[in-house]
Amino acid sequence: MIQKTSVCVDAPAWASHKDHQLAPDASKRNKDLEAEVLTWIFQVIGEPVPKGEFEDILRDGVVLCNLMNKLTPGCIKKIQAKGTNFQLMENIQRFQAAAKNYGLPQEEIFQTADLFERRNIAQVALSLYALGRITQKHPEFTGPTLGPKMADKNERTFTEAQLRAHEGELNLQMGYNKGASQSGHGGFGNTRHM
Repeated sequence: MIQKTSVCVDAPAWASHKDHQLAPDASKRNKDLEAEVLTWIFQVIGEPVPKGEFEDILRDGVVLCNLMNKLTPGCIKKIQAKGTNFQLMENIQRFQAAAKNYGLPQEEIFQTADLFERRNIAQVALSLYALGRITQKHPEFTGPTLGPKMADKNERTFTEAQLRAHEGELNLQMGYNKGASQSGHGGFGNTRHM
């Protein structure tokens, strides 16, 4: 009896082993970053980090709403601890609105489905990391920060003479061609004769 086996030509050799099967966005996820973000969130809230997966801890939005209420007291008045999926997604939407008001740029805020439907957990972690970084811009917040120190504005002023001083210099950004030209080329469409 002949046994049929299927082989996928495009997949790398290791991909057929069951231990190496990856979730759709698992390759982009950074577990160290997720752990750092969770530690920061629960330091701010003042509670121990619960056991479980990053997305499971944050999925209902309650922890996120509590985080924003610590950063800006009273910014989220209604938090649904239990309810339908729609009500729990509203928690995430309230967090997103509060984070935007806090100063997190819209392009850095994850989509509700990224967390609730686990579509892009890596983006959720990056968004929360960015929120932790933004806290440094709020002098009223004295709790733990996350990420590198944000740069302060370093404005420079130049006189008109300083701005014009380099105009006579040769700009070598694009390279120096030592006088090369197309003088003997003969025009477009012609072949080069050797």
